[in-house]
Amino acid sequence: VVQEWLGDERFAGSRLVVRTEGAVGLSGEGVAVGEGVVDVVGAAVWGLVRSAQSENPGRVVLVDGVVSDADVVRVVGLGESQVVVRGGRAWVPRLVRAVAGAGAGAGAGVGSGGGGGFGSVGTVLLTGGTGLLGGVFARHLVVERGVRRLVLTSRRGLGAPGARGLVDELVGLGAEVVVEACDVADRGSLARVLDEIPGDRPLVGVVHLAGVLDDGVIGSLTPGRVEAVLRPKVEAALNLHELTRDMDLDAFILFSSAAGVLGNPGQANYAAANAFLDALASYRRAEGLPAQSLAWGPWADGGMADGLNTGDSQRMNRSGIEPLSSKQGTDLFDAAETFGEAVVVTMRMDLSAAAAQAPDALPDMFRGLVRSRPARAVDAATSGAATFRRRMAALSDEERGDQVLDLVRAHAAAILGYPGPTAIEPDRAFKELGFDSLAAVEFRNGLAQATGLHPSATLVFDYPNSRMLAQHIAEELRPDTPTDEDAIGEERVRRILQGIPLNRLRDAGLMEVLFELAGAHDEQKDSAADPESSSTEDFDEMDAESLISMALNGSGLDDATQGM
Repeated sequence: VVQEWLGDERFAGSRLVVRTEGAVGLSGEGVAVGEGVVDVVGAAVWGLVRSAQSENPGRVVLVDGVVSDADVVRVVGLGESQVVVRGGRAWVPRLVRAVAGAGAGAGAGVGSGGGGGFGSVGTVLLTGGTGLLGGVFARHLVVERGVRRLVLTSRRGLGAPGARGLVDELVGLGAEVVVEACDVADRGSLARVLDEIPGDRPLVGVVHLAGVLDDGVIGSLTPGRVEAVLRPKVEAALNLHELTRDMDLDAFILFSSAAGVLGNPGQANYAAANAFLDALASYRRAEGLPAQSLAWGPWADGGMADGLNTGDSQRMNRSGIEPLSSKQGTDLFDAAETFGEAVVVTMRMDLSAAAAQAPDALPDMFRGLVRSRPARAVDAATSGAATFRRRMAALSDEERGDQVLDLVRAHAAAILGYPGPTAIEPDRAFKELGFDSLAAVEFRNGLAQATGLHPSATLVFDYPNSRMLAQHIAEELRPDTPTDEDAIGEERVRRILQGIPLNRLRDAGLMEVLFELAGAHDEQKDSAADPESSSTEDFDEMDAESLISMALNGSGLDDATQGM
């Protein structure tokens, strides 16, 4: 549905509302205990759509809760991309600094709040345990947390690169280590591993690190690409949840990602998988079971961010997000235990760098962490496109083309990490410059914000170099003759209004506006006073085309009702 909506140019000026019930839990000041997640599948939808929102700003709105159609209109009017409605109140997502002890006692189901009550007696299972991060946390559990027996699973077992060396190192540190070749998403295979854990050293902790990436913008994803990413995260977590729920665990820790919370562009499948893990932790807490999901930011080494190119790294740094070292990560792992929340975003941020960005360049989530810029700055940012269009309208065609070419080259240079606009050769193909699908999306969004236009998602493919794209944009910005402008404006309004039921226009208070725009308001009063008038028809029964024609053409009610 999201792909079809975003790919249909008829909806370029519209917004899609995706509604769920119980897919999002509430946490924070003023929230009653028990506002947890009940629809973990819906939570995965939120993760996927969050990425679609990041790639297509202003096009999609997420709403969770029991709301009427009229309420949806009001919720969308808030201007937020994500809203949860509970008991007639609207809640919006904001990150806040975690506070030790916050949330404890809310049904954590573990010894010391969050989910890390490890000890020397018993076995701890690490999925993805032979990978780079698996090794980091296996060492940490042995050296710093006193764990003496580990079961490390991976698809290749001891055949995984570095697995034998890791085992030798952990044994040298005094631990007993078992490495199992196990696909945790295969319920039977996981059950076999759990059955082989000795009764005198029972399973006391689970740390689920396994995961894979298959990045791509929302329009490029297929069911197979989504399944490939969900399987090692979601299906494995479900198997762990179901097969251990009757065991007396001290800890059940899920390694999630901030991608699921923030909706990283180009990672809709990965965001969906991690949002599911966050929801599962909340769901387990409500069941009285131990659980904590750690939504990690990027790692400096060994994490999923290892493959980032220069453009991706710069995109991340612009938002103030910085990579974690192994030491910082293990410190956060220990600290998260004291926070008591089911979900903790374990991420390192440079708040000064984030605050330096334009207000609309940061995710709404960060508004609770970063001081808002003065209203004058916000107004300037939002009015930039209108100012730019007015300036372009006053130029000659040649001057306009030159100005737009400078704009295109500047945006391309900033996104690709080039030293400046002059490094972007006007006739060199975008693909040769280094554009991938994600960079193309960010490029499109930046130009849309600067120009006020609604360029298509295939912009860099339709106009494959800076000069051709600039010529297209300059033509779009060329002032129309009054006749052309009136026709284009009427057609746009007509197209938008035709998709809105008349009762929705009335509920939103827009019916009166249409009448006033058409100069028909007084005629409506006159016709209501004259029982013989042909305009006494009920406006609720008027078809959309007649009402729109009346409003746009100012033809009066007598003419409009003839088409009823």
